[in-house]
Amino acid sequence: MPRQLLLDVMVGKLATYLRMCGYDTVYAGEADLEADAAIRERAHASGRTLVTRDRDLAASTDGAILLTDREIEGQLAELQAHGVDIDLPSEPERCSVCNGRVDAVDGERPEHAPDGVAVWQCRDCGQFFWKGSHWEQVQETIDGIFE
Repeated sequence: MPRQLLLDVMVGKLATYLRMCGYDTVYAGEADLEADAAIRERAHASGRTLVTRDRDLAASTDGAILLTDREIEGQLAELQAHGVDIDLPSEPERCSVCNGRVDAVDGERPEHAPDGVAVWQCRDCGQFFWKGSHWEQVQETIDGIFE
């Protein structure tokens, strides 16, 4: 099961979901990768599995996962069928914004965090996270692909 992924711009909406599921996920649109050759080279050089809807790019990239569905639920189901475990971990591991690692916050919490919930902060961008309505919505979407 791949743990390091590279998403091309055709499947960029998956980045948040995969990061929340704990995958080290680089999105080509955030990494200034536009040309197929650059995407292919980055996947190869970094040992990442390419995820794309581009048939030609998938065919020319060893180990690539070709998705056919346009909707996020279908894409998540296709990834699951390819052996990518689609499930939220008990605690966040990655920043859904920048892909950095997150740590539990001890001490000062952001003012807007609800009382009594665990909070995590990204080591790279400083973003705070907790299991709130966004986490619940992503869980509902994931649950929906297994029904």
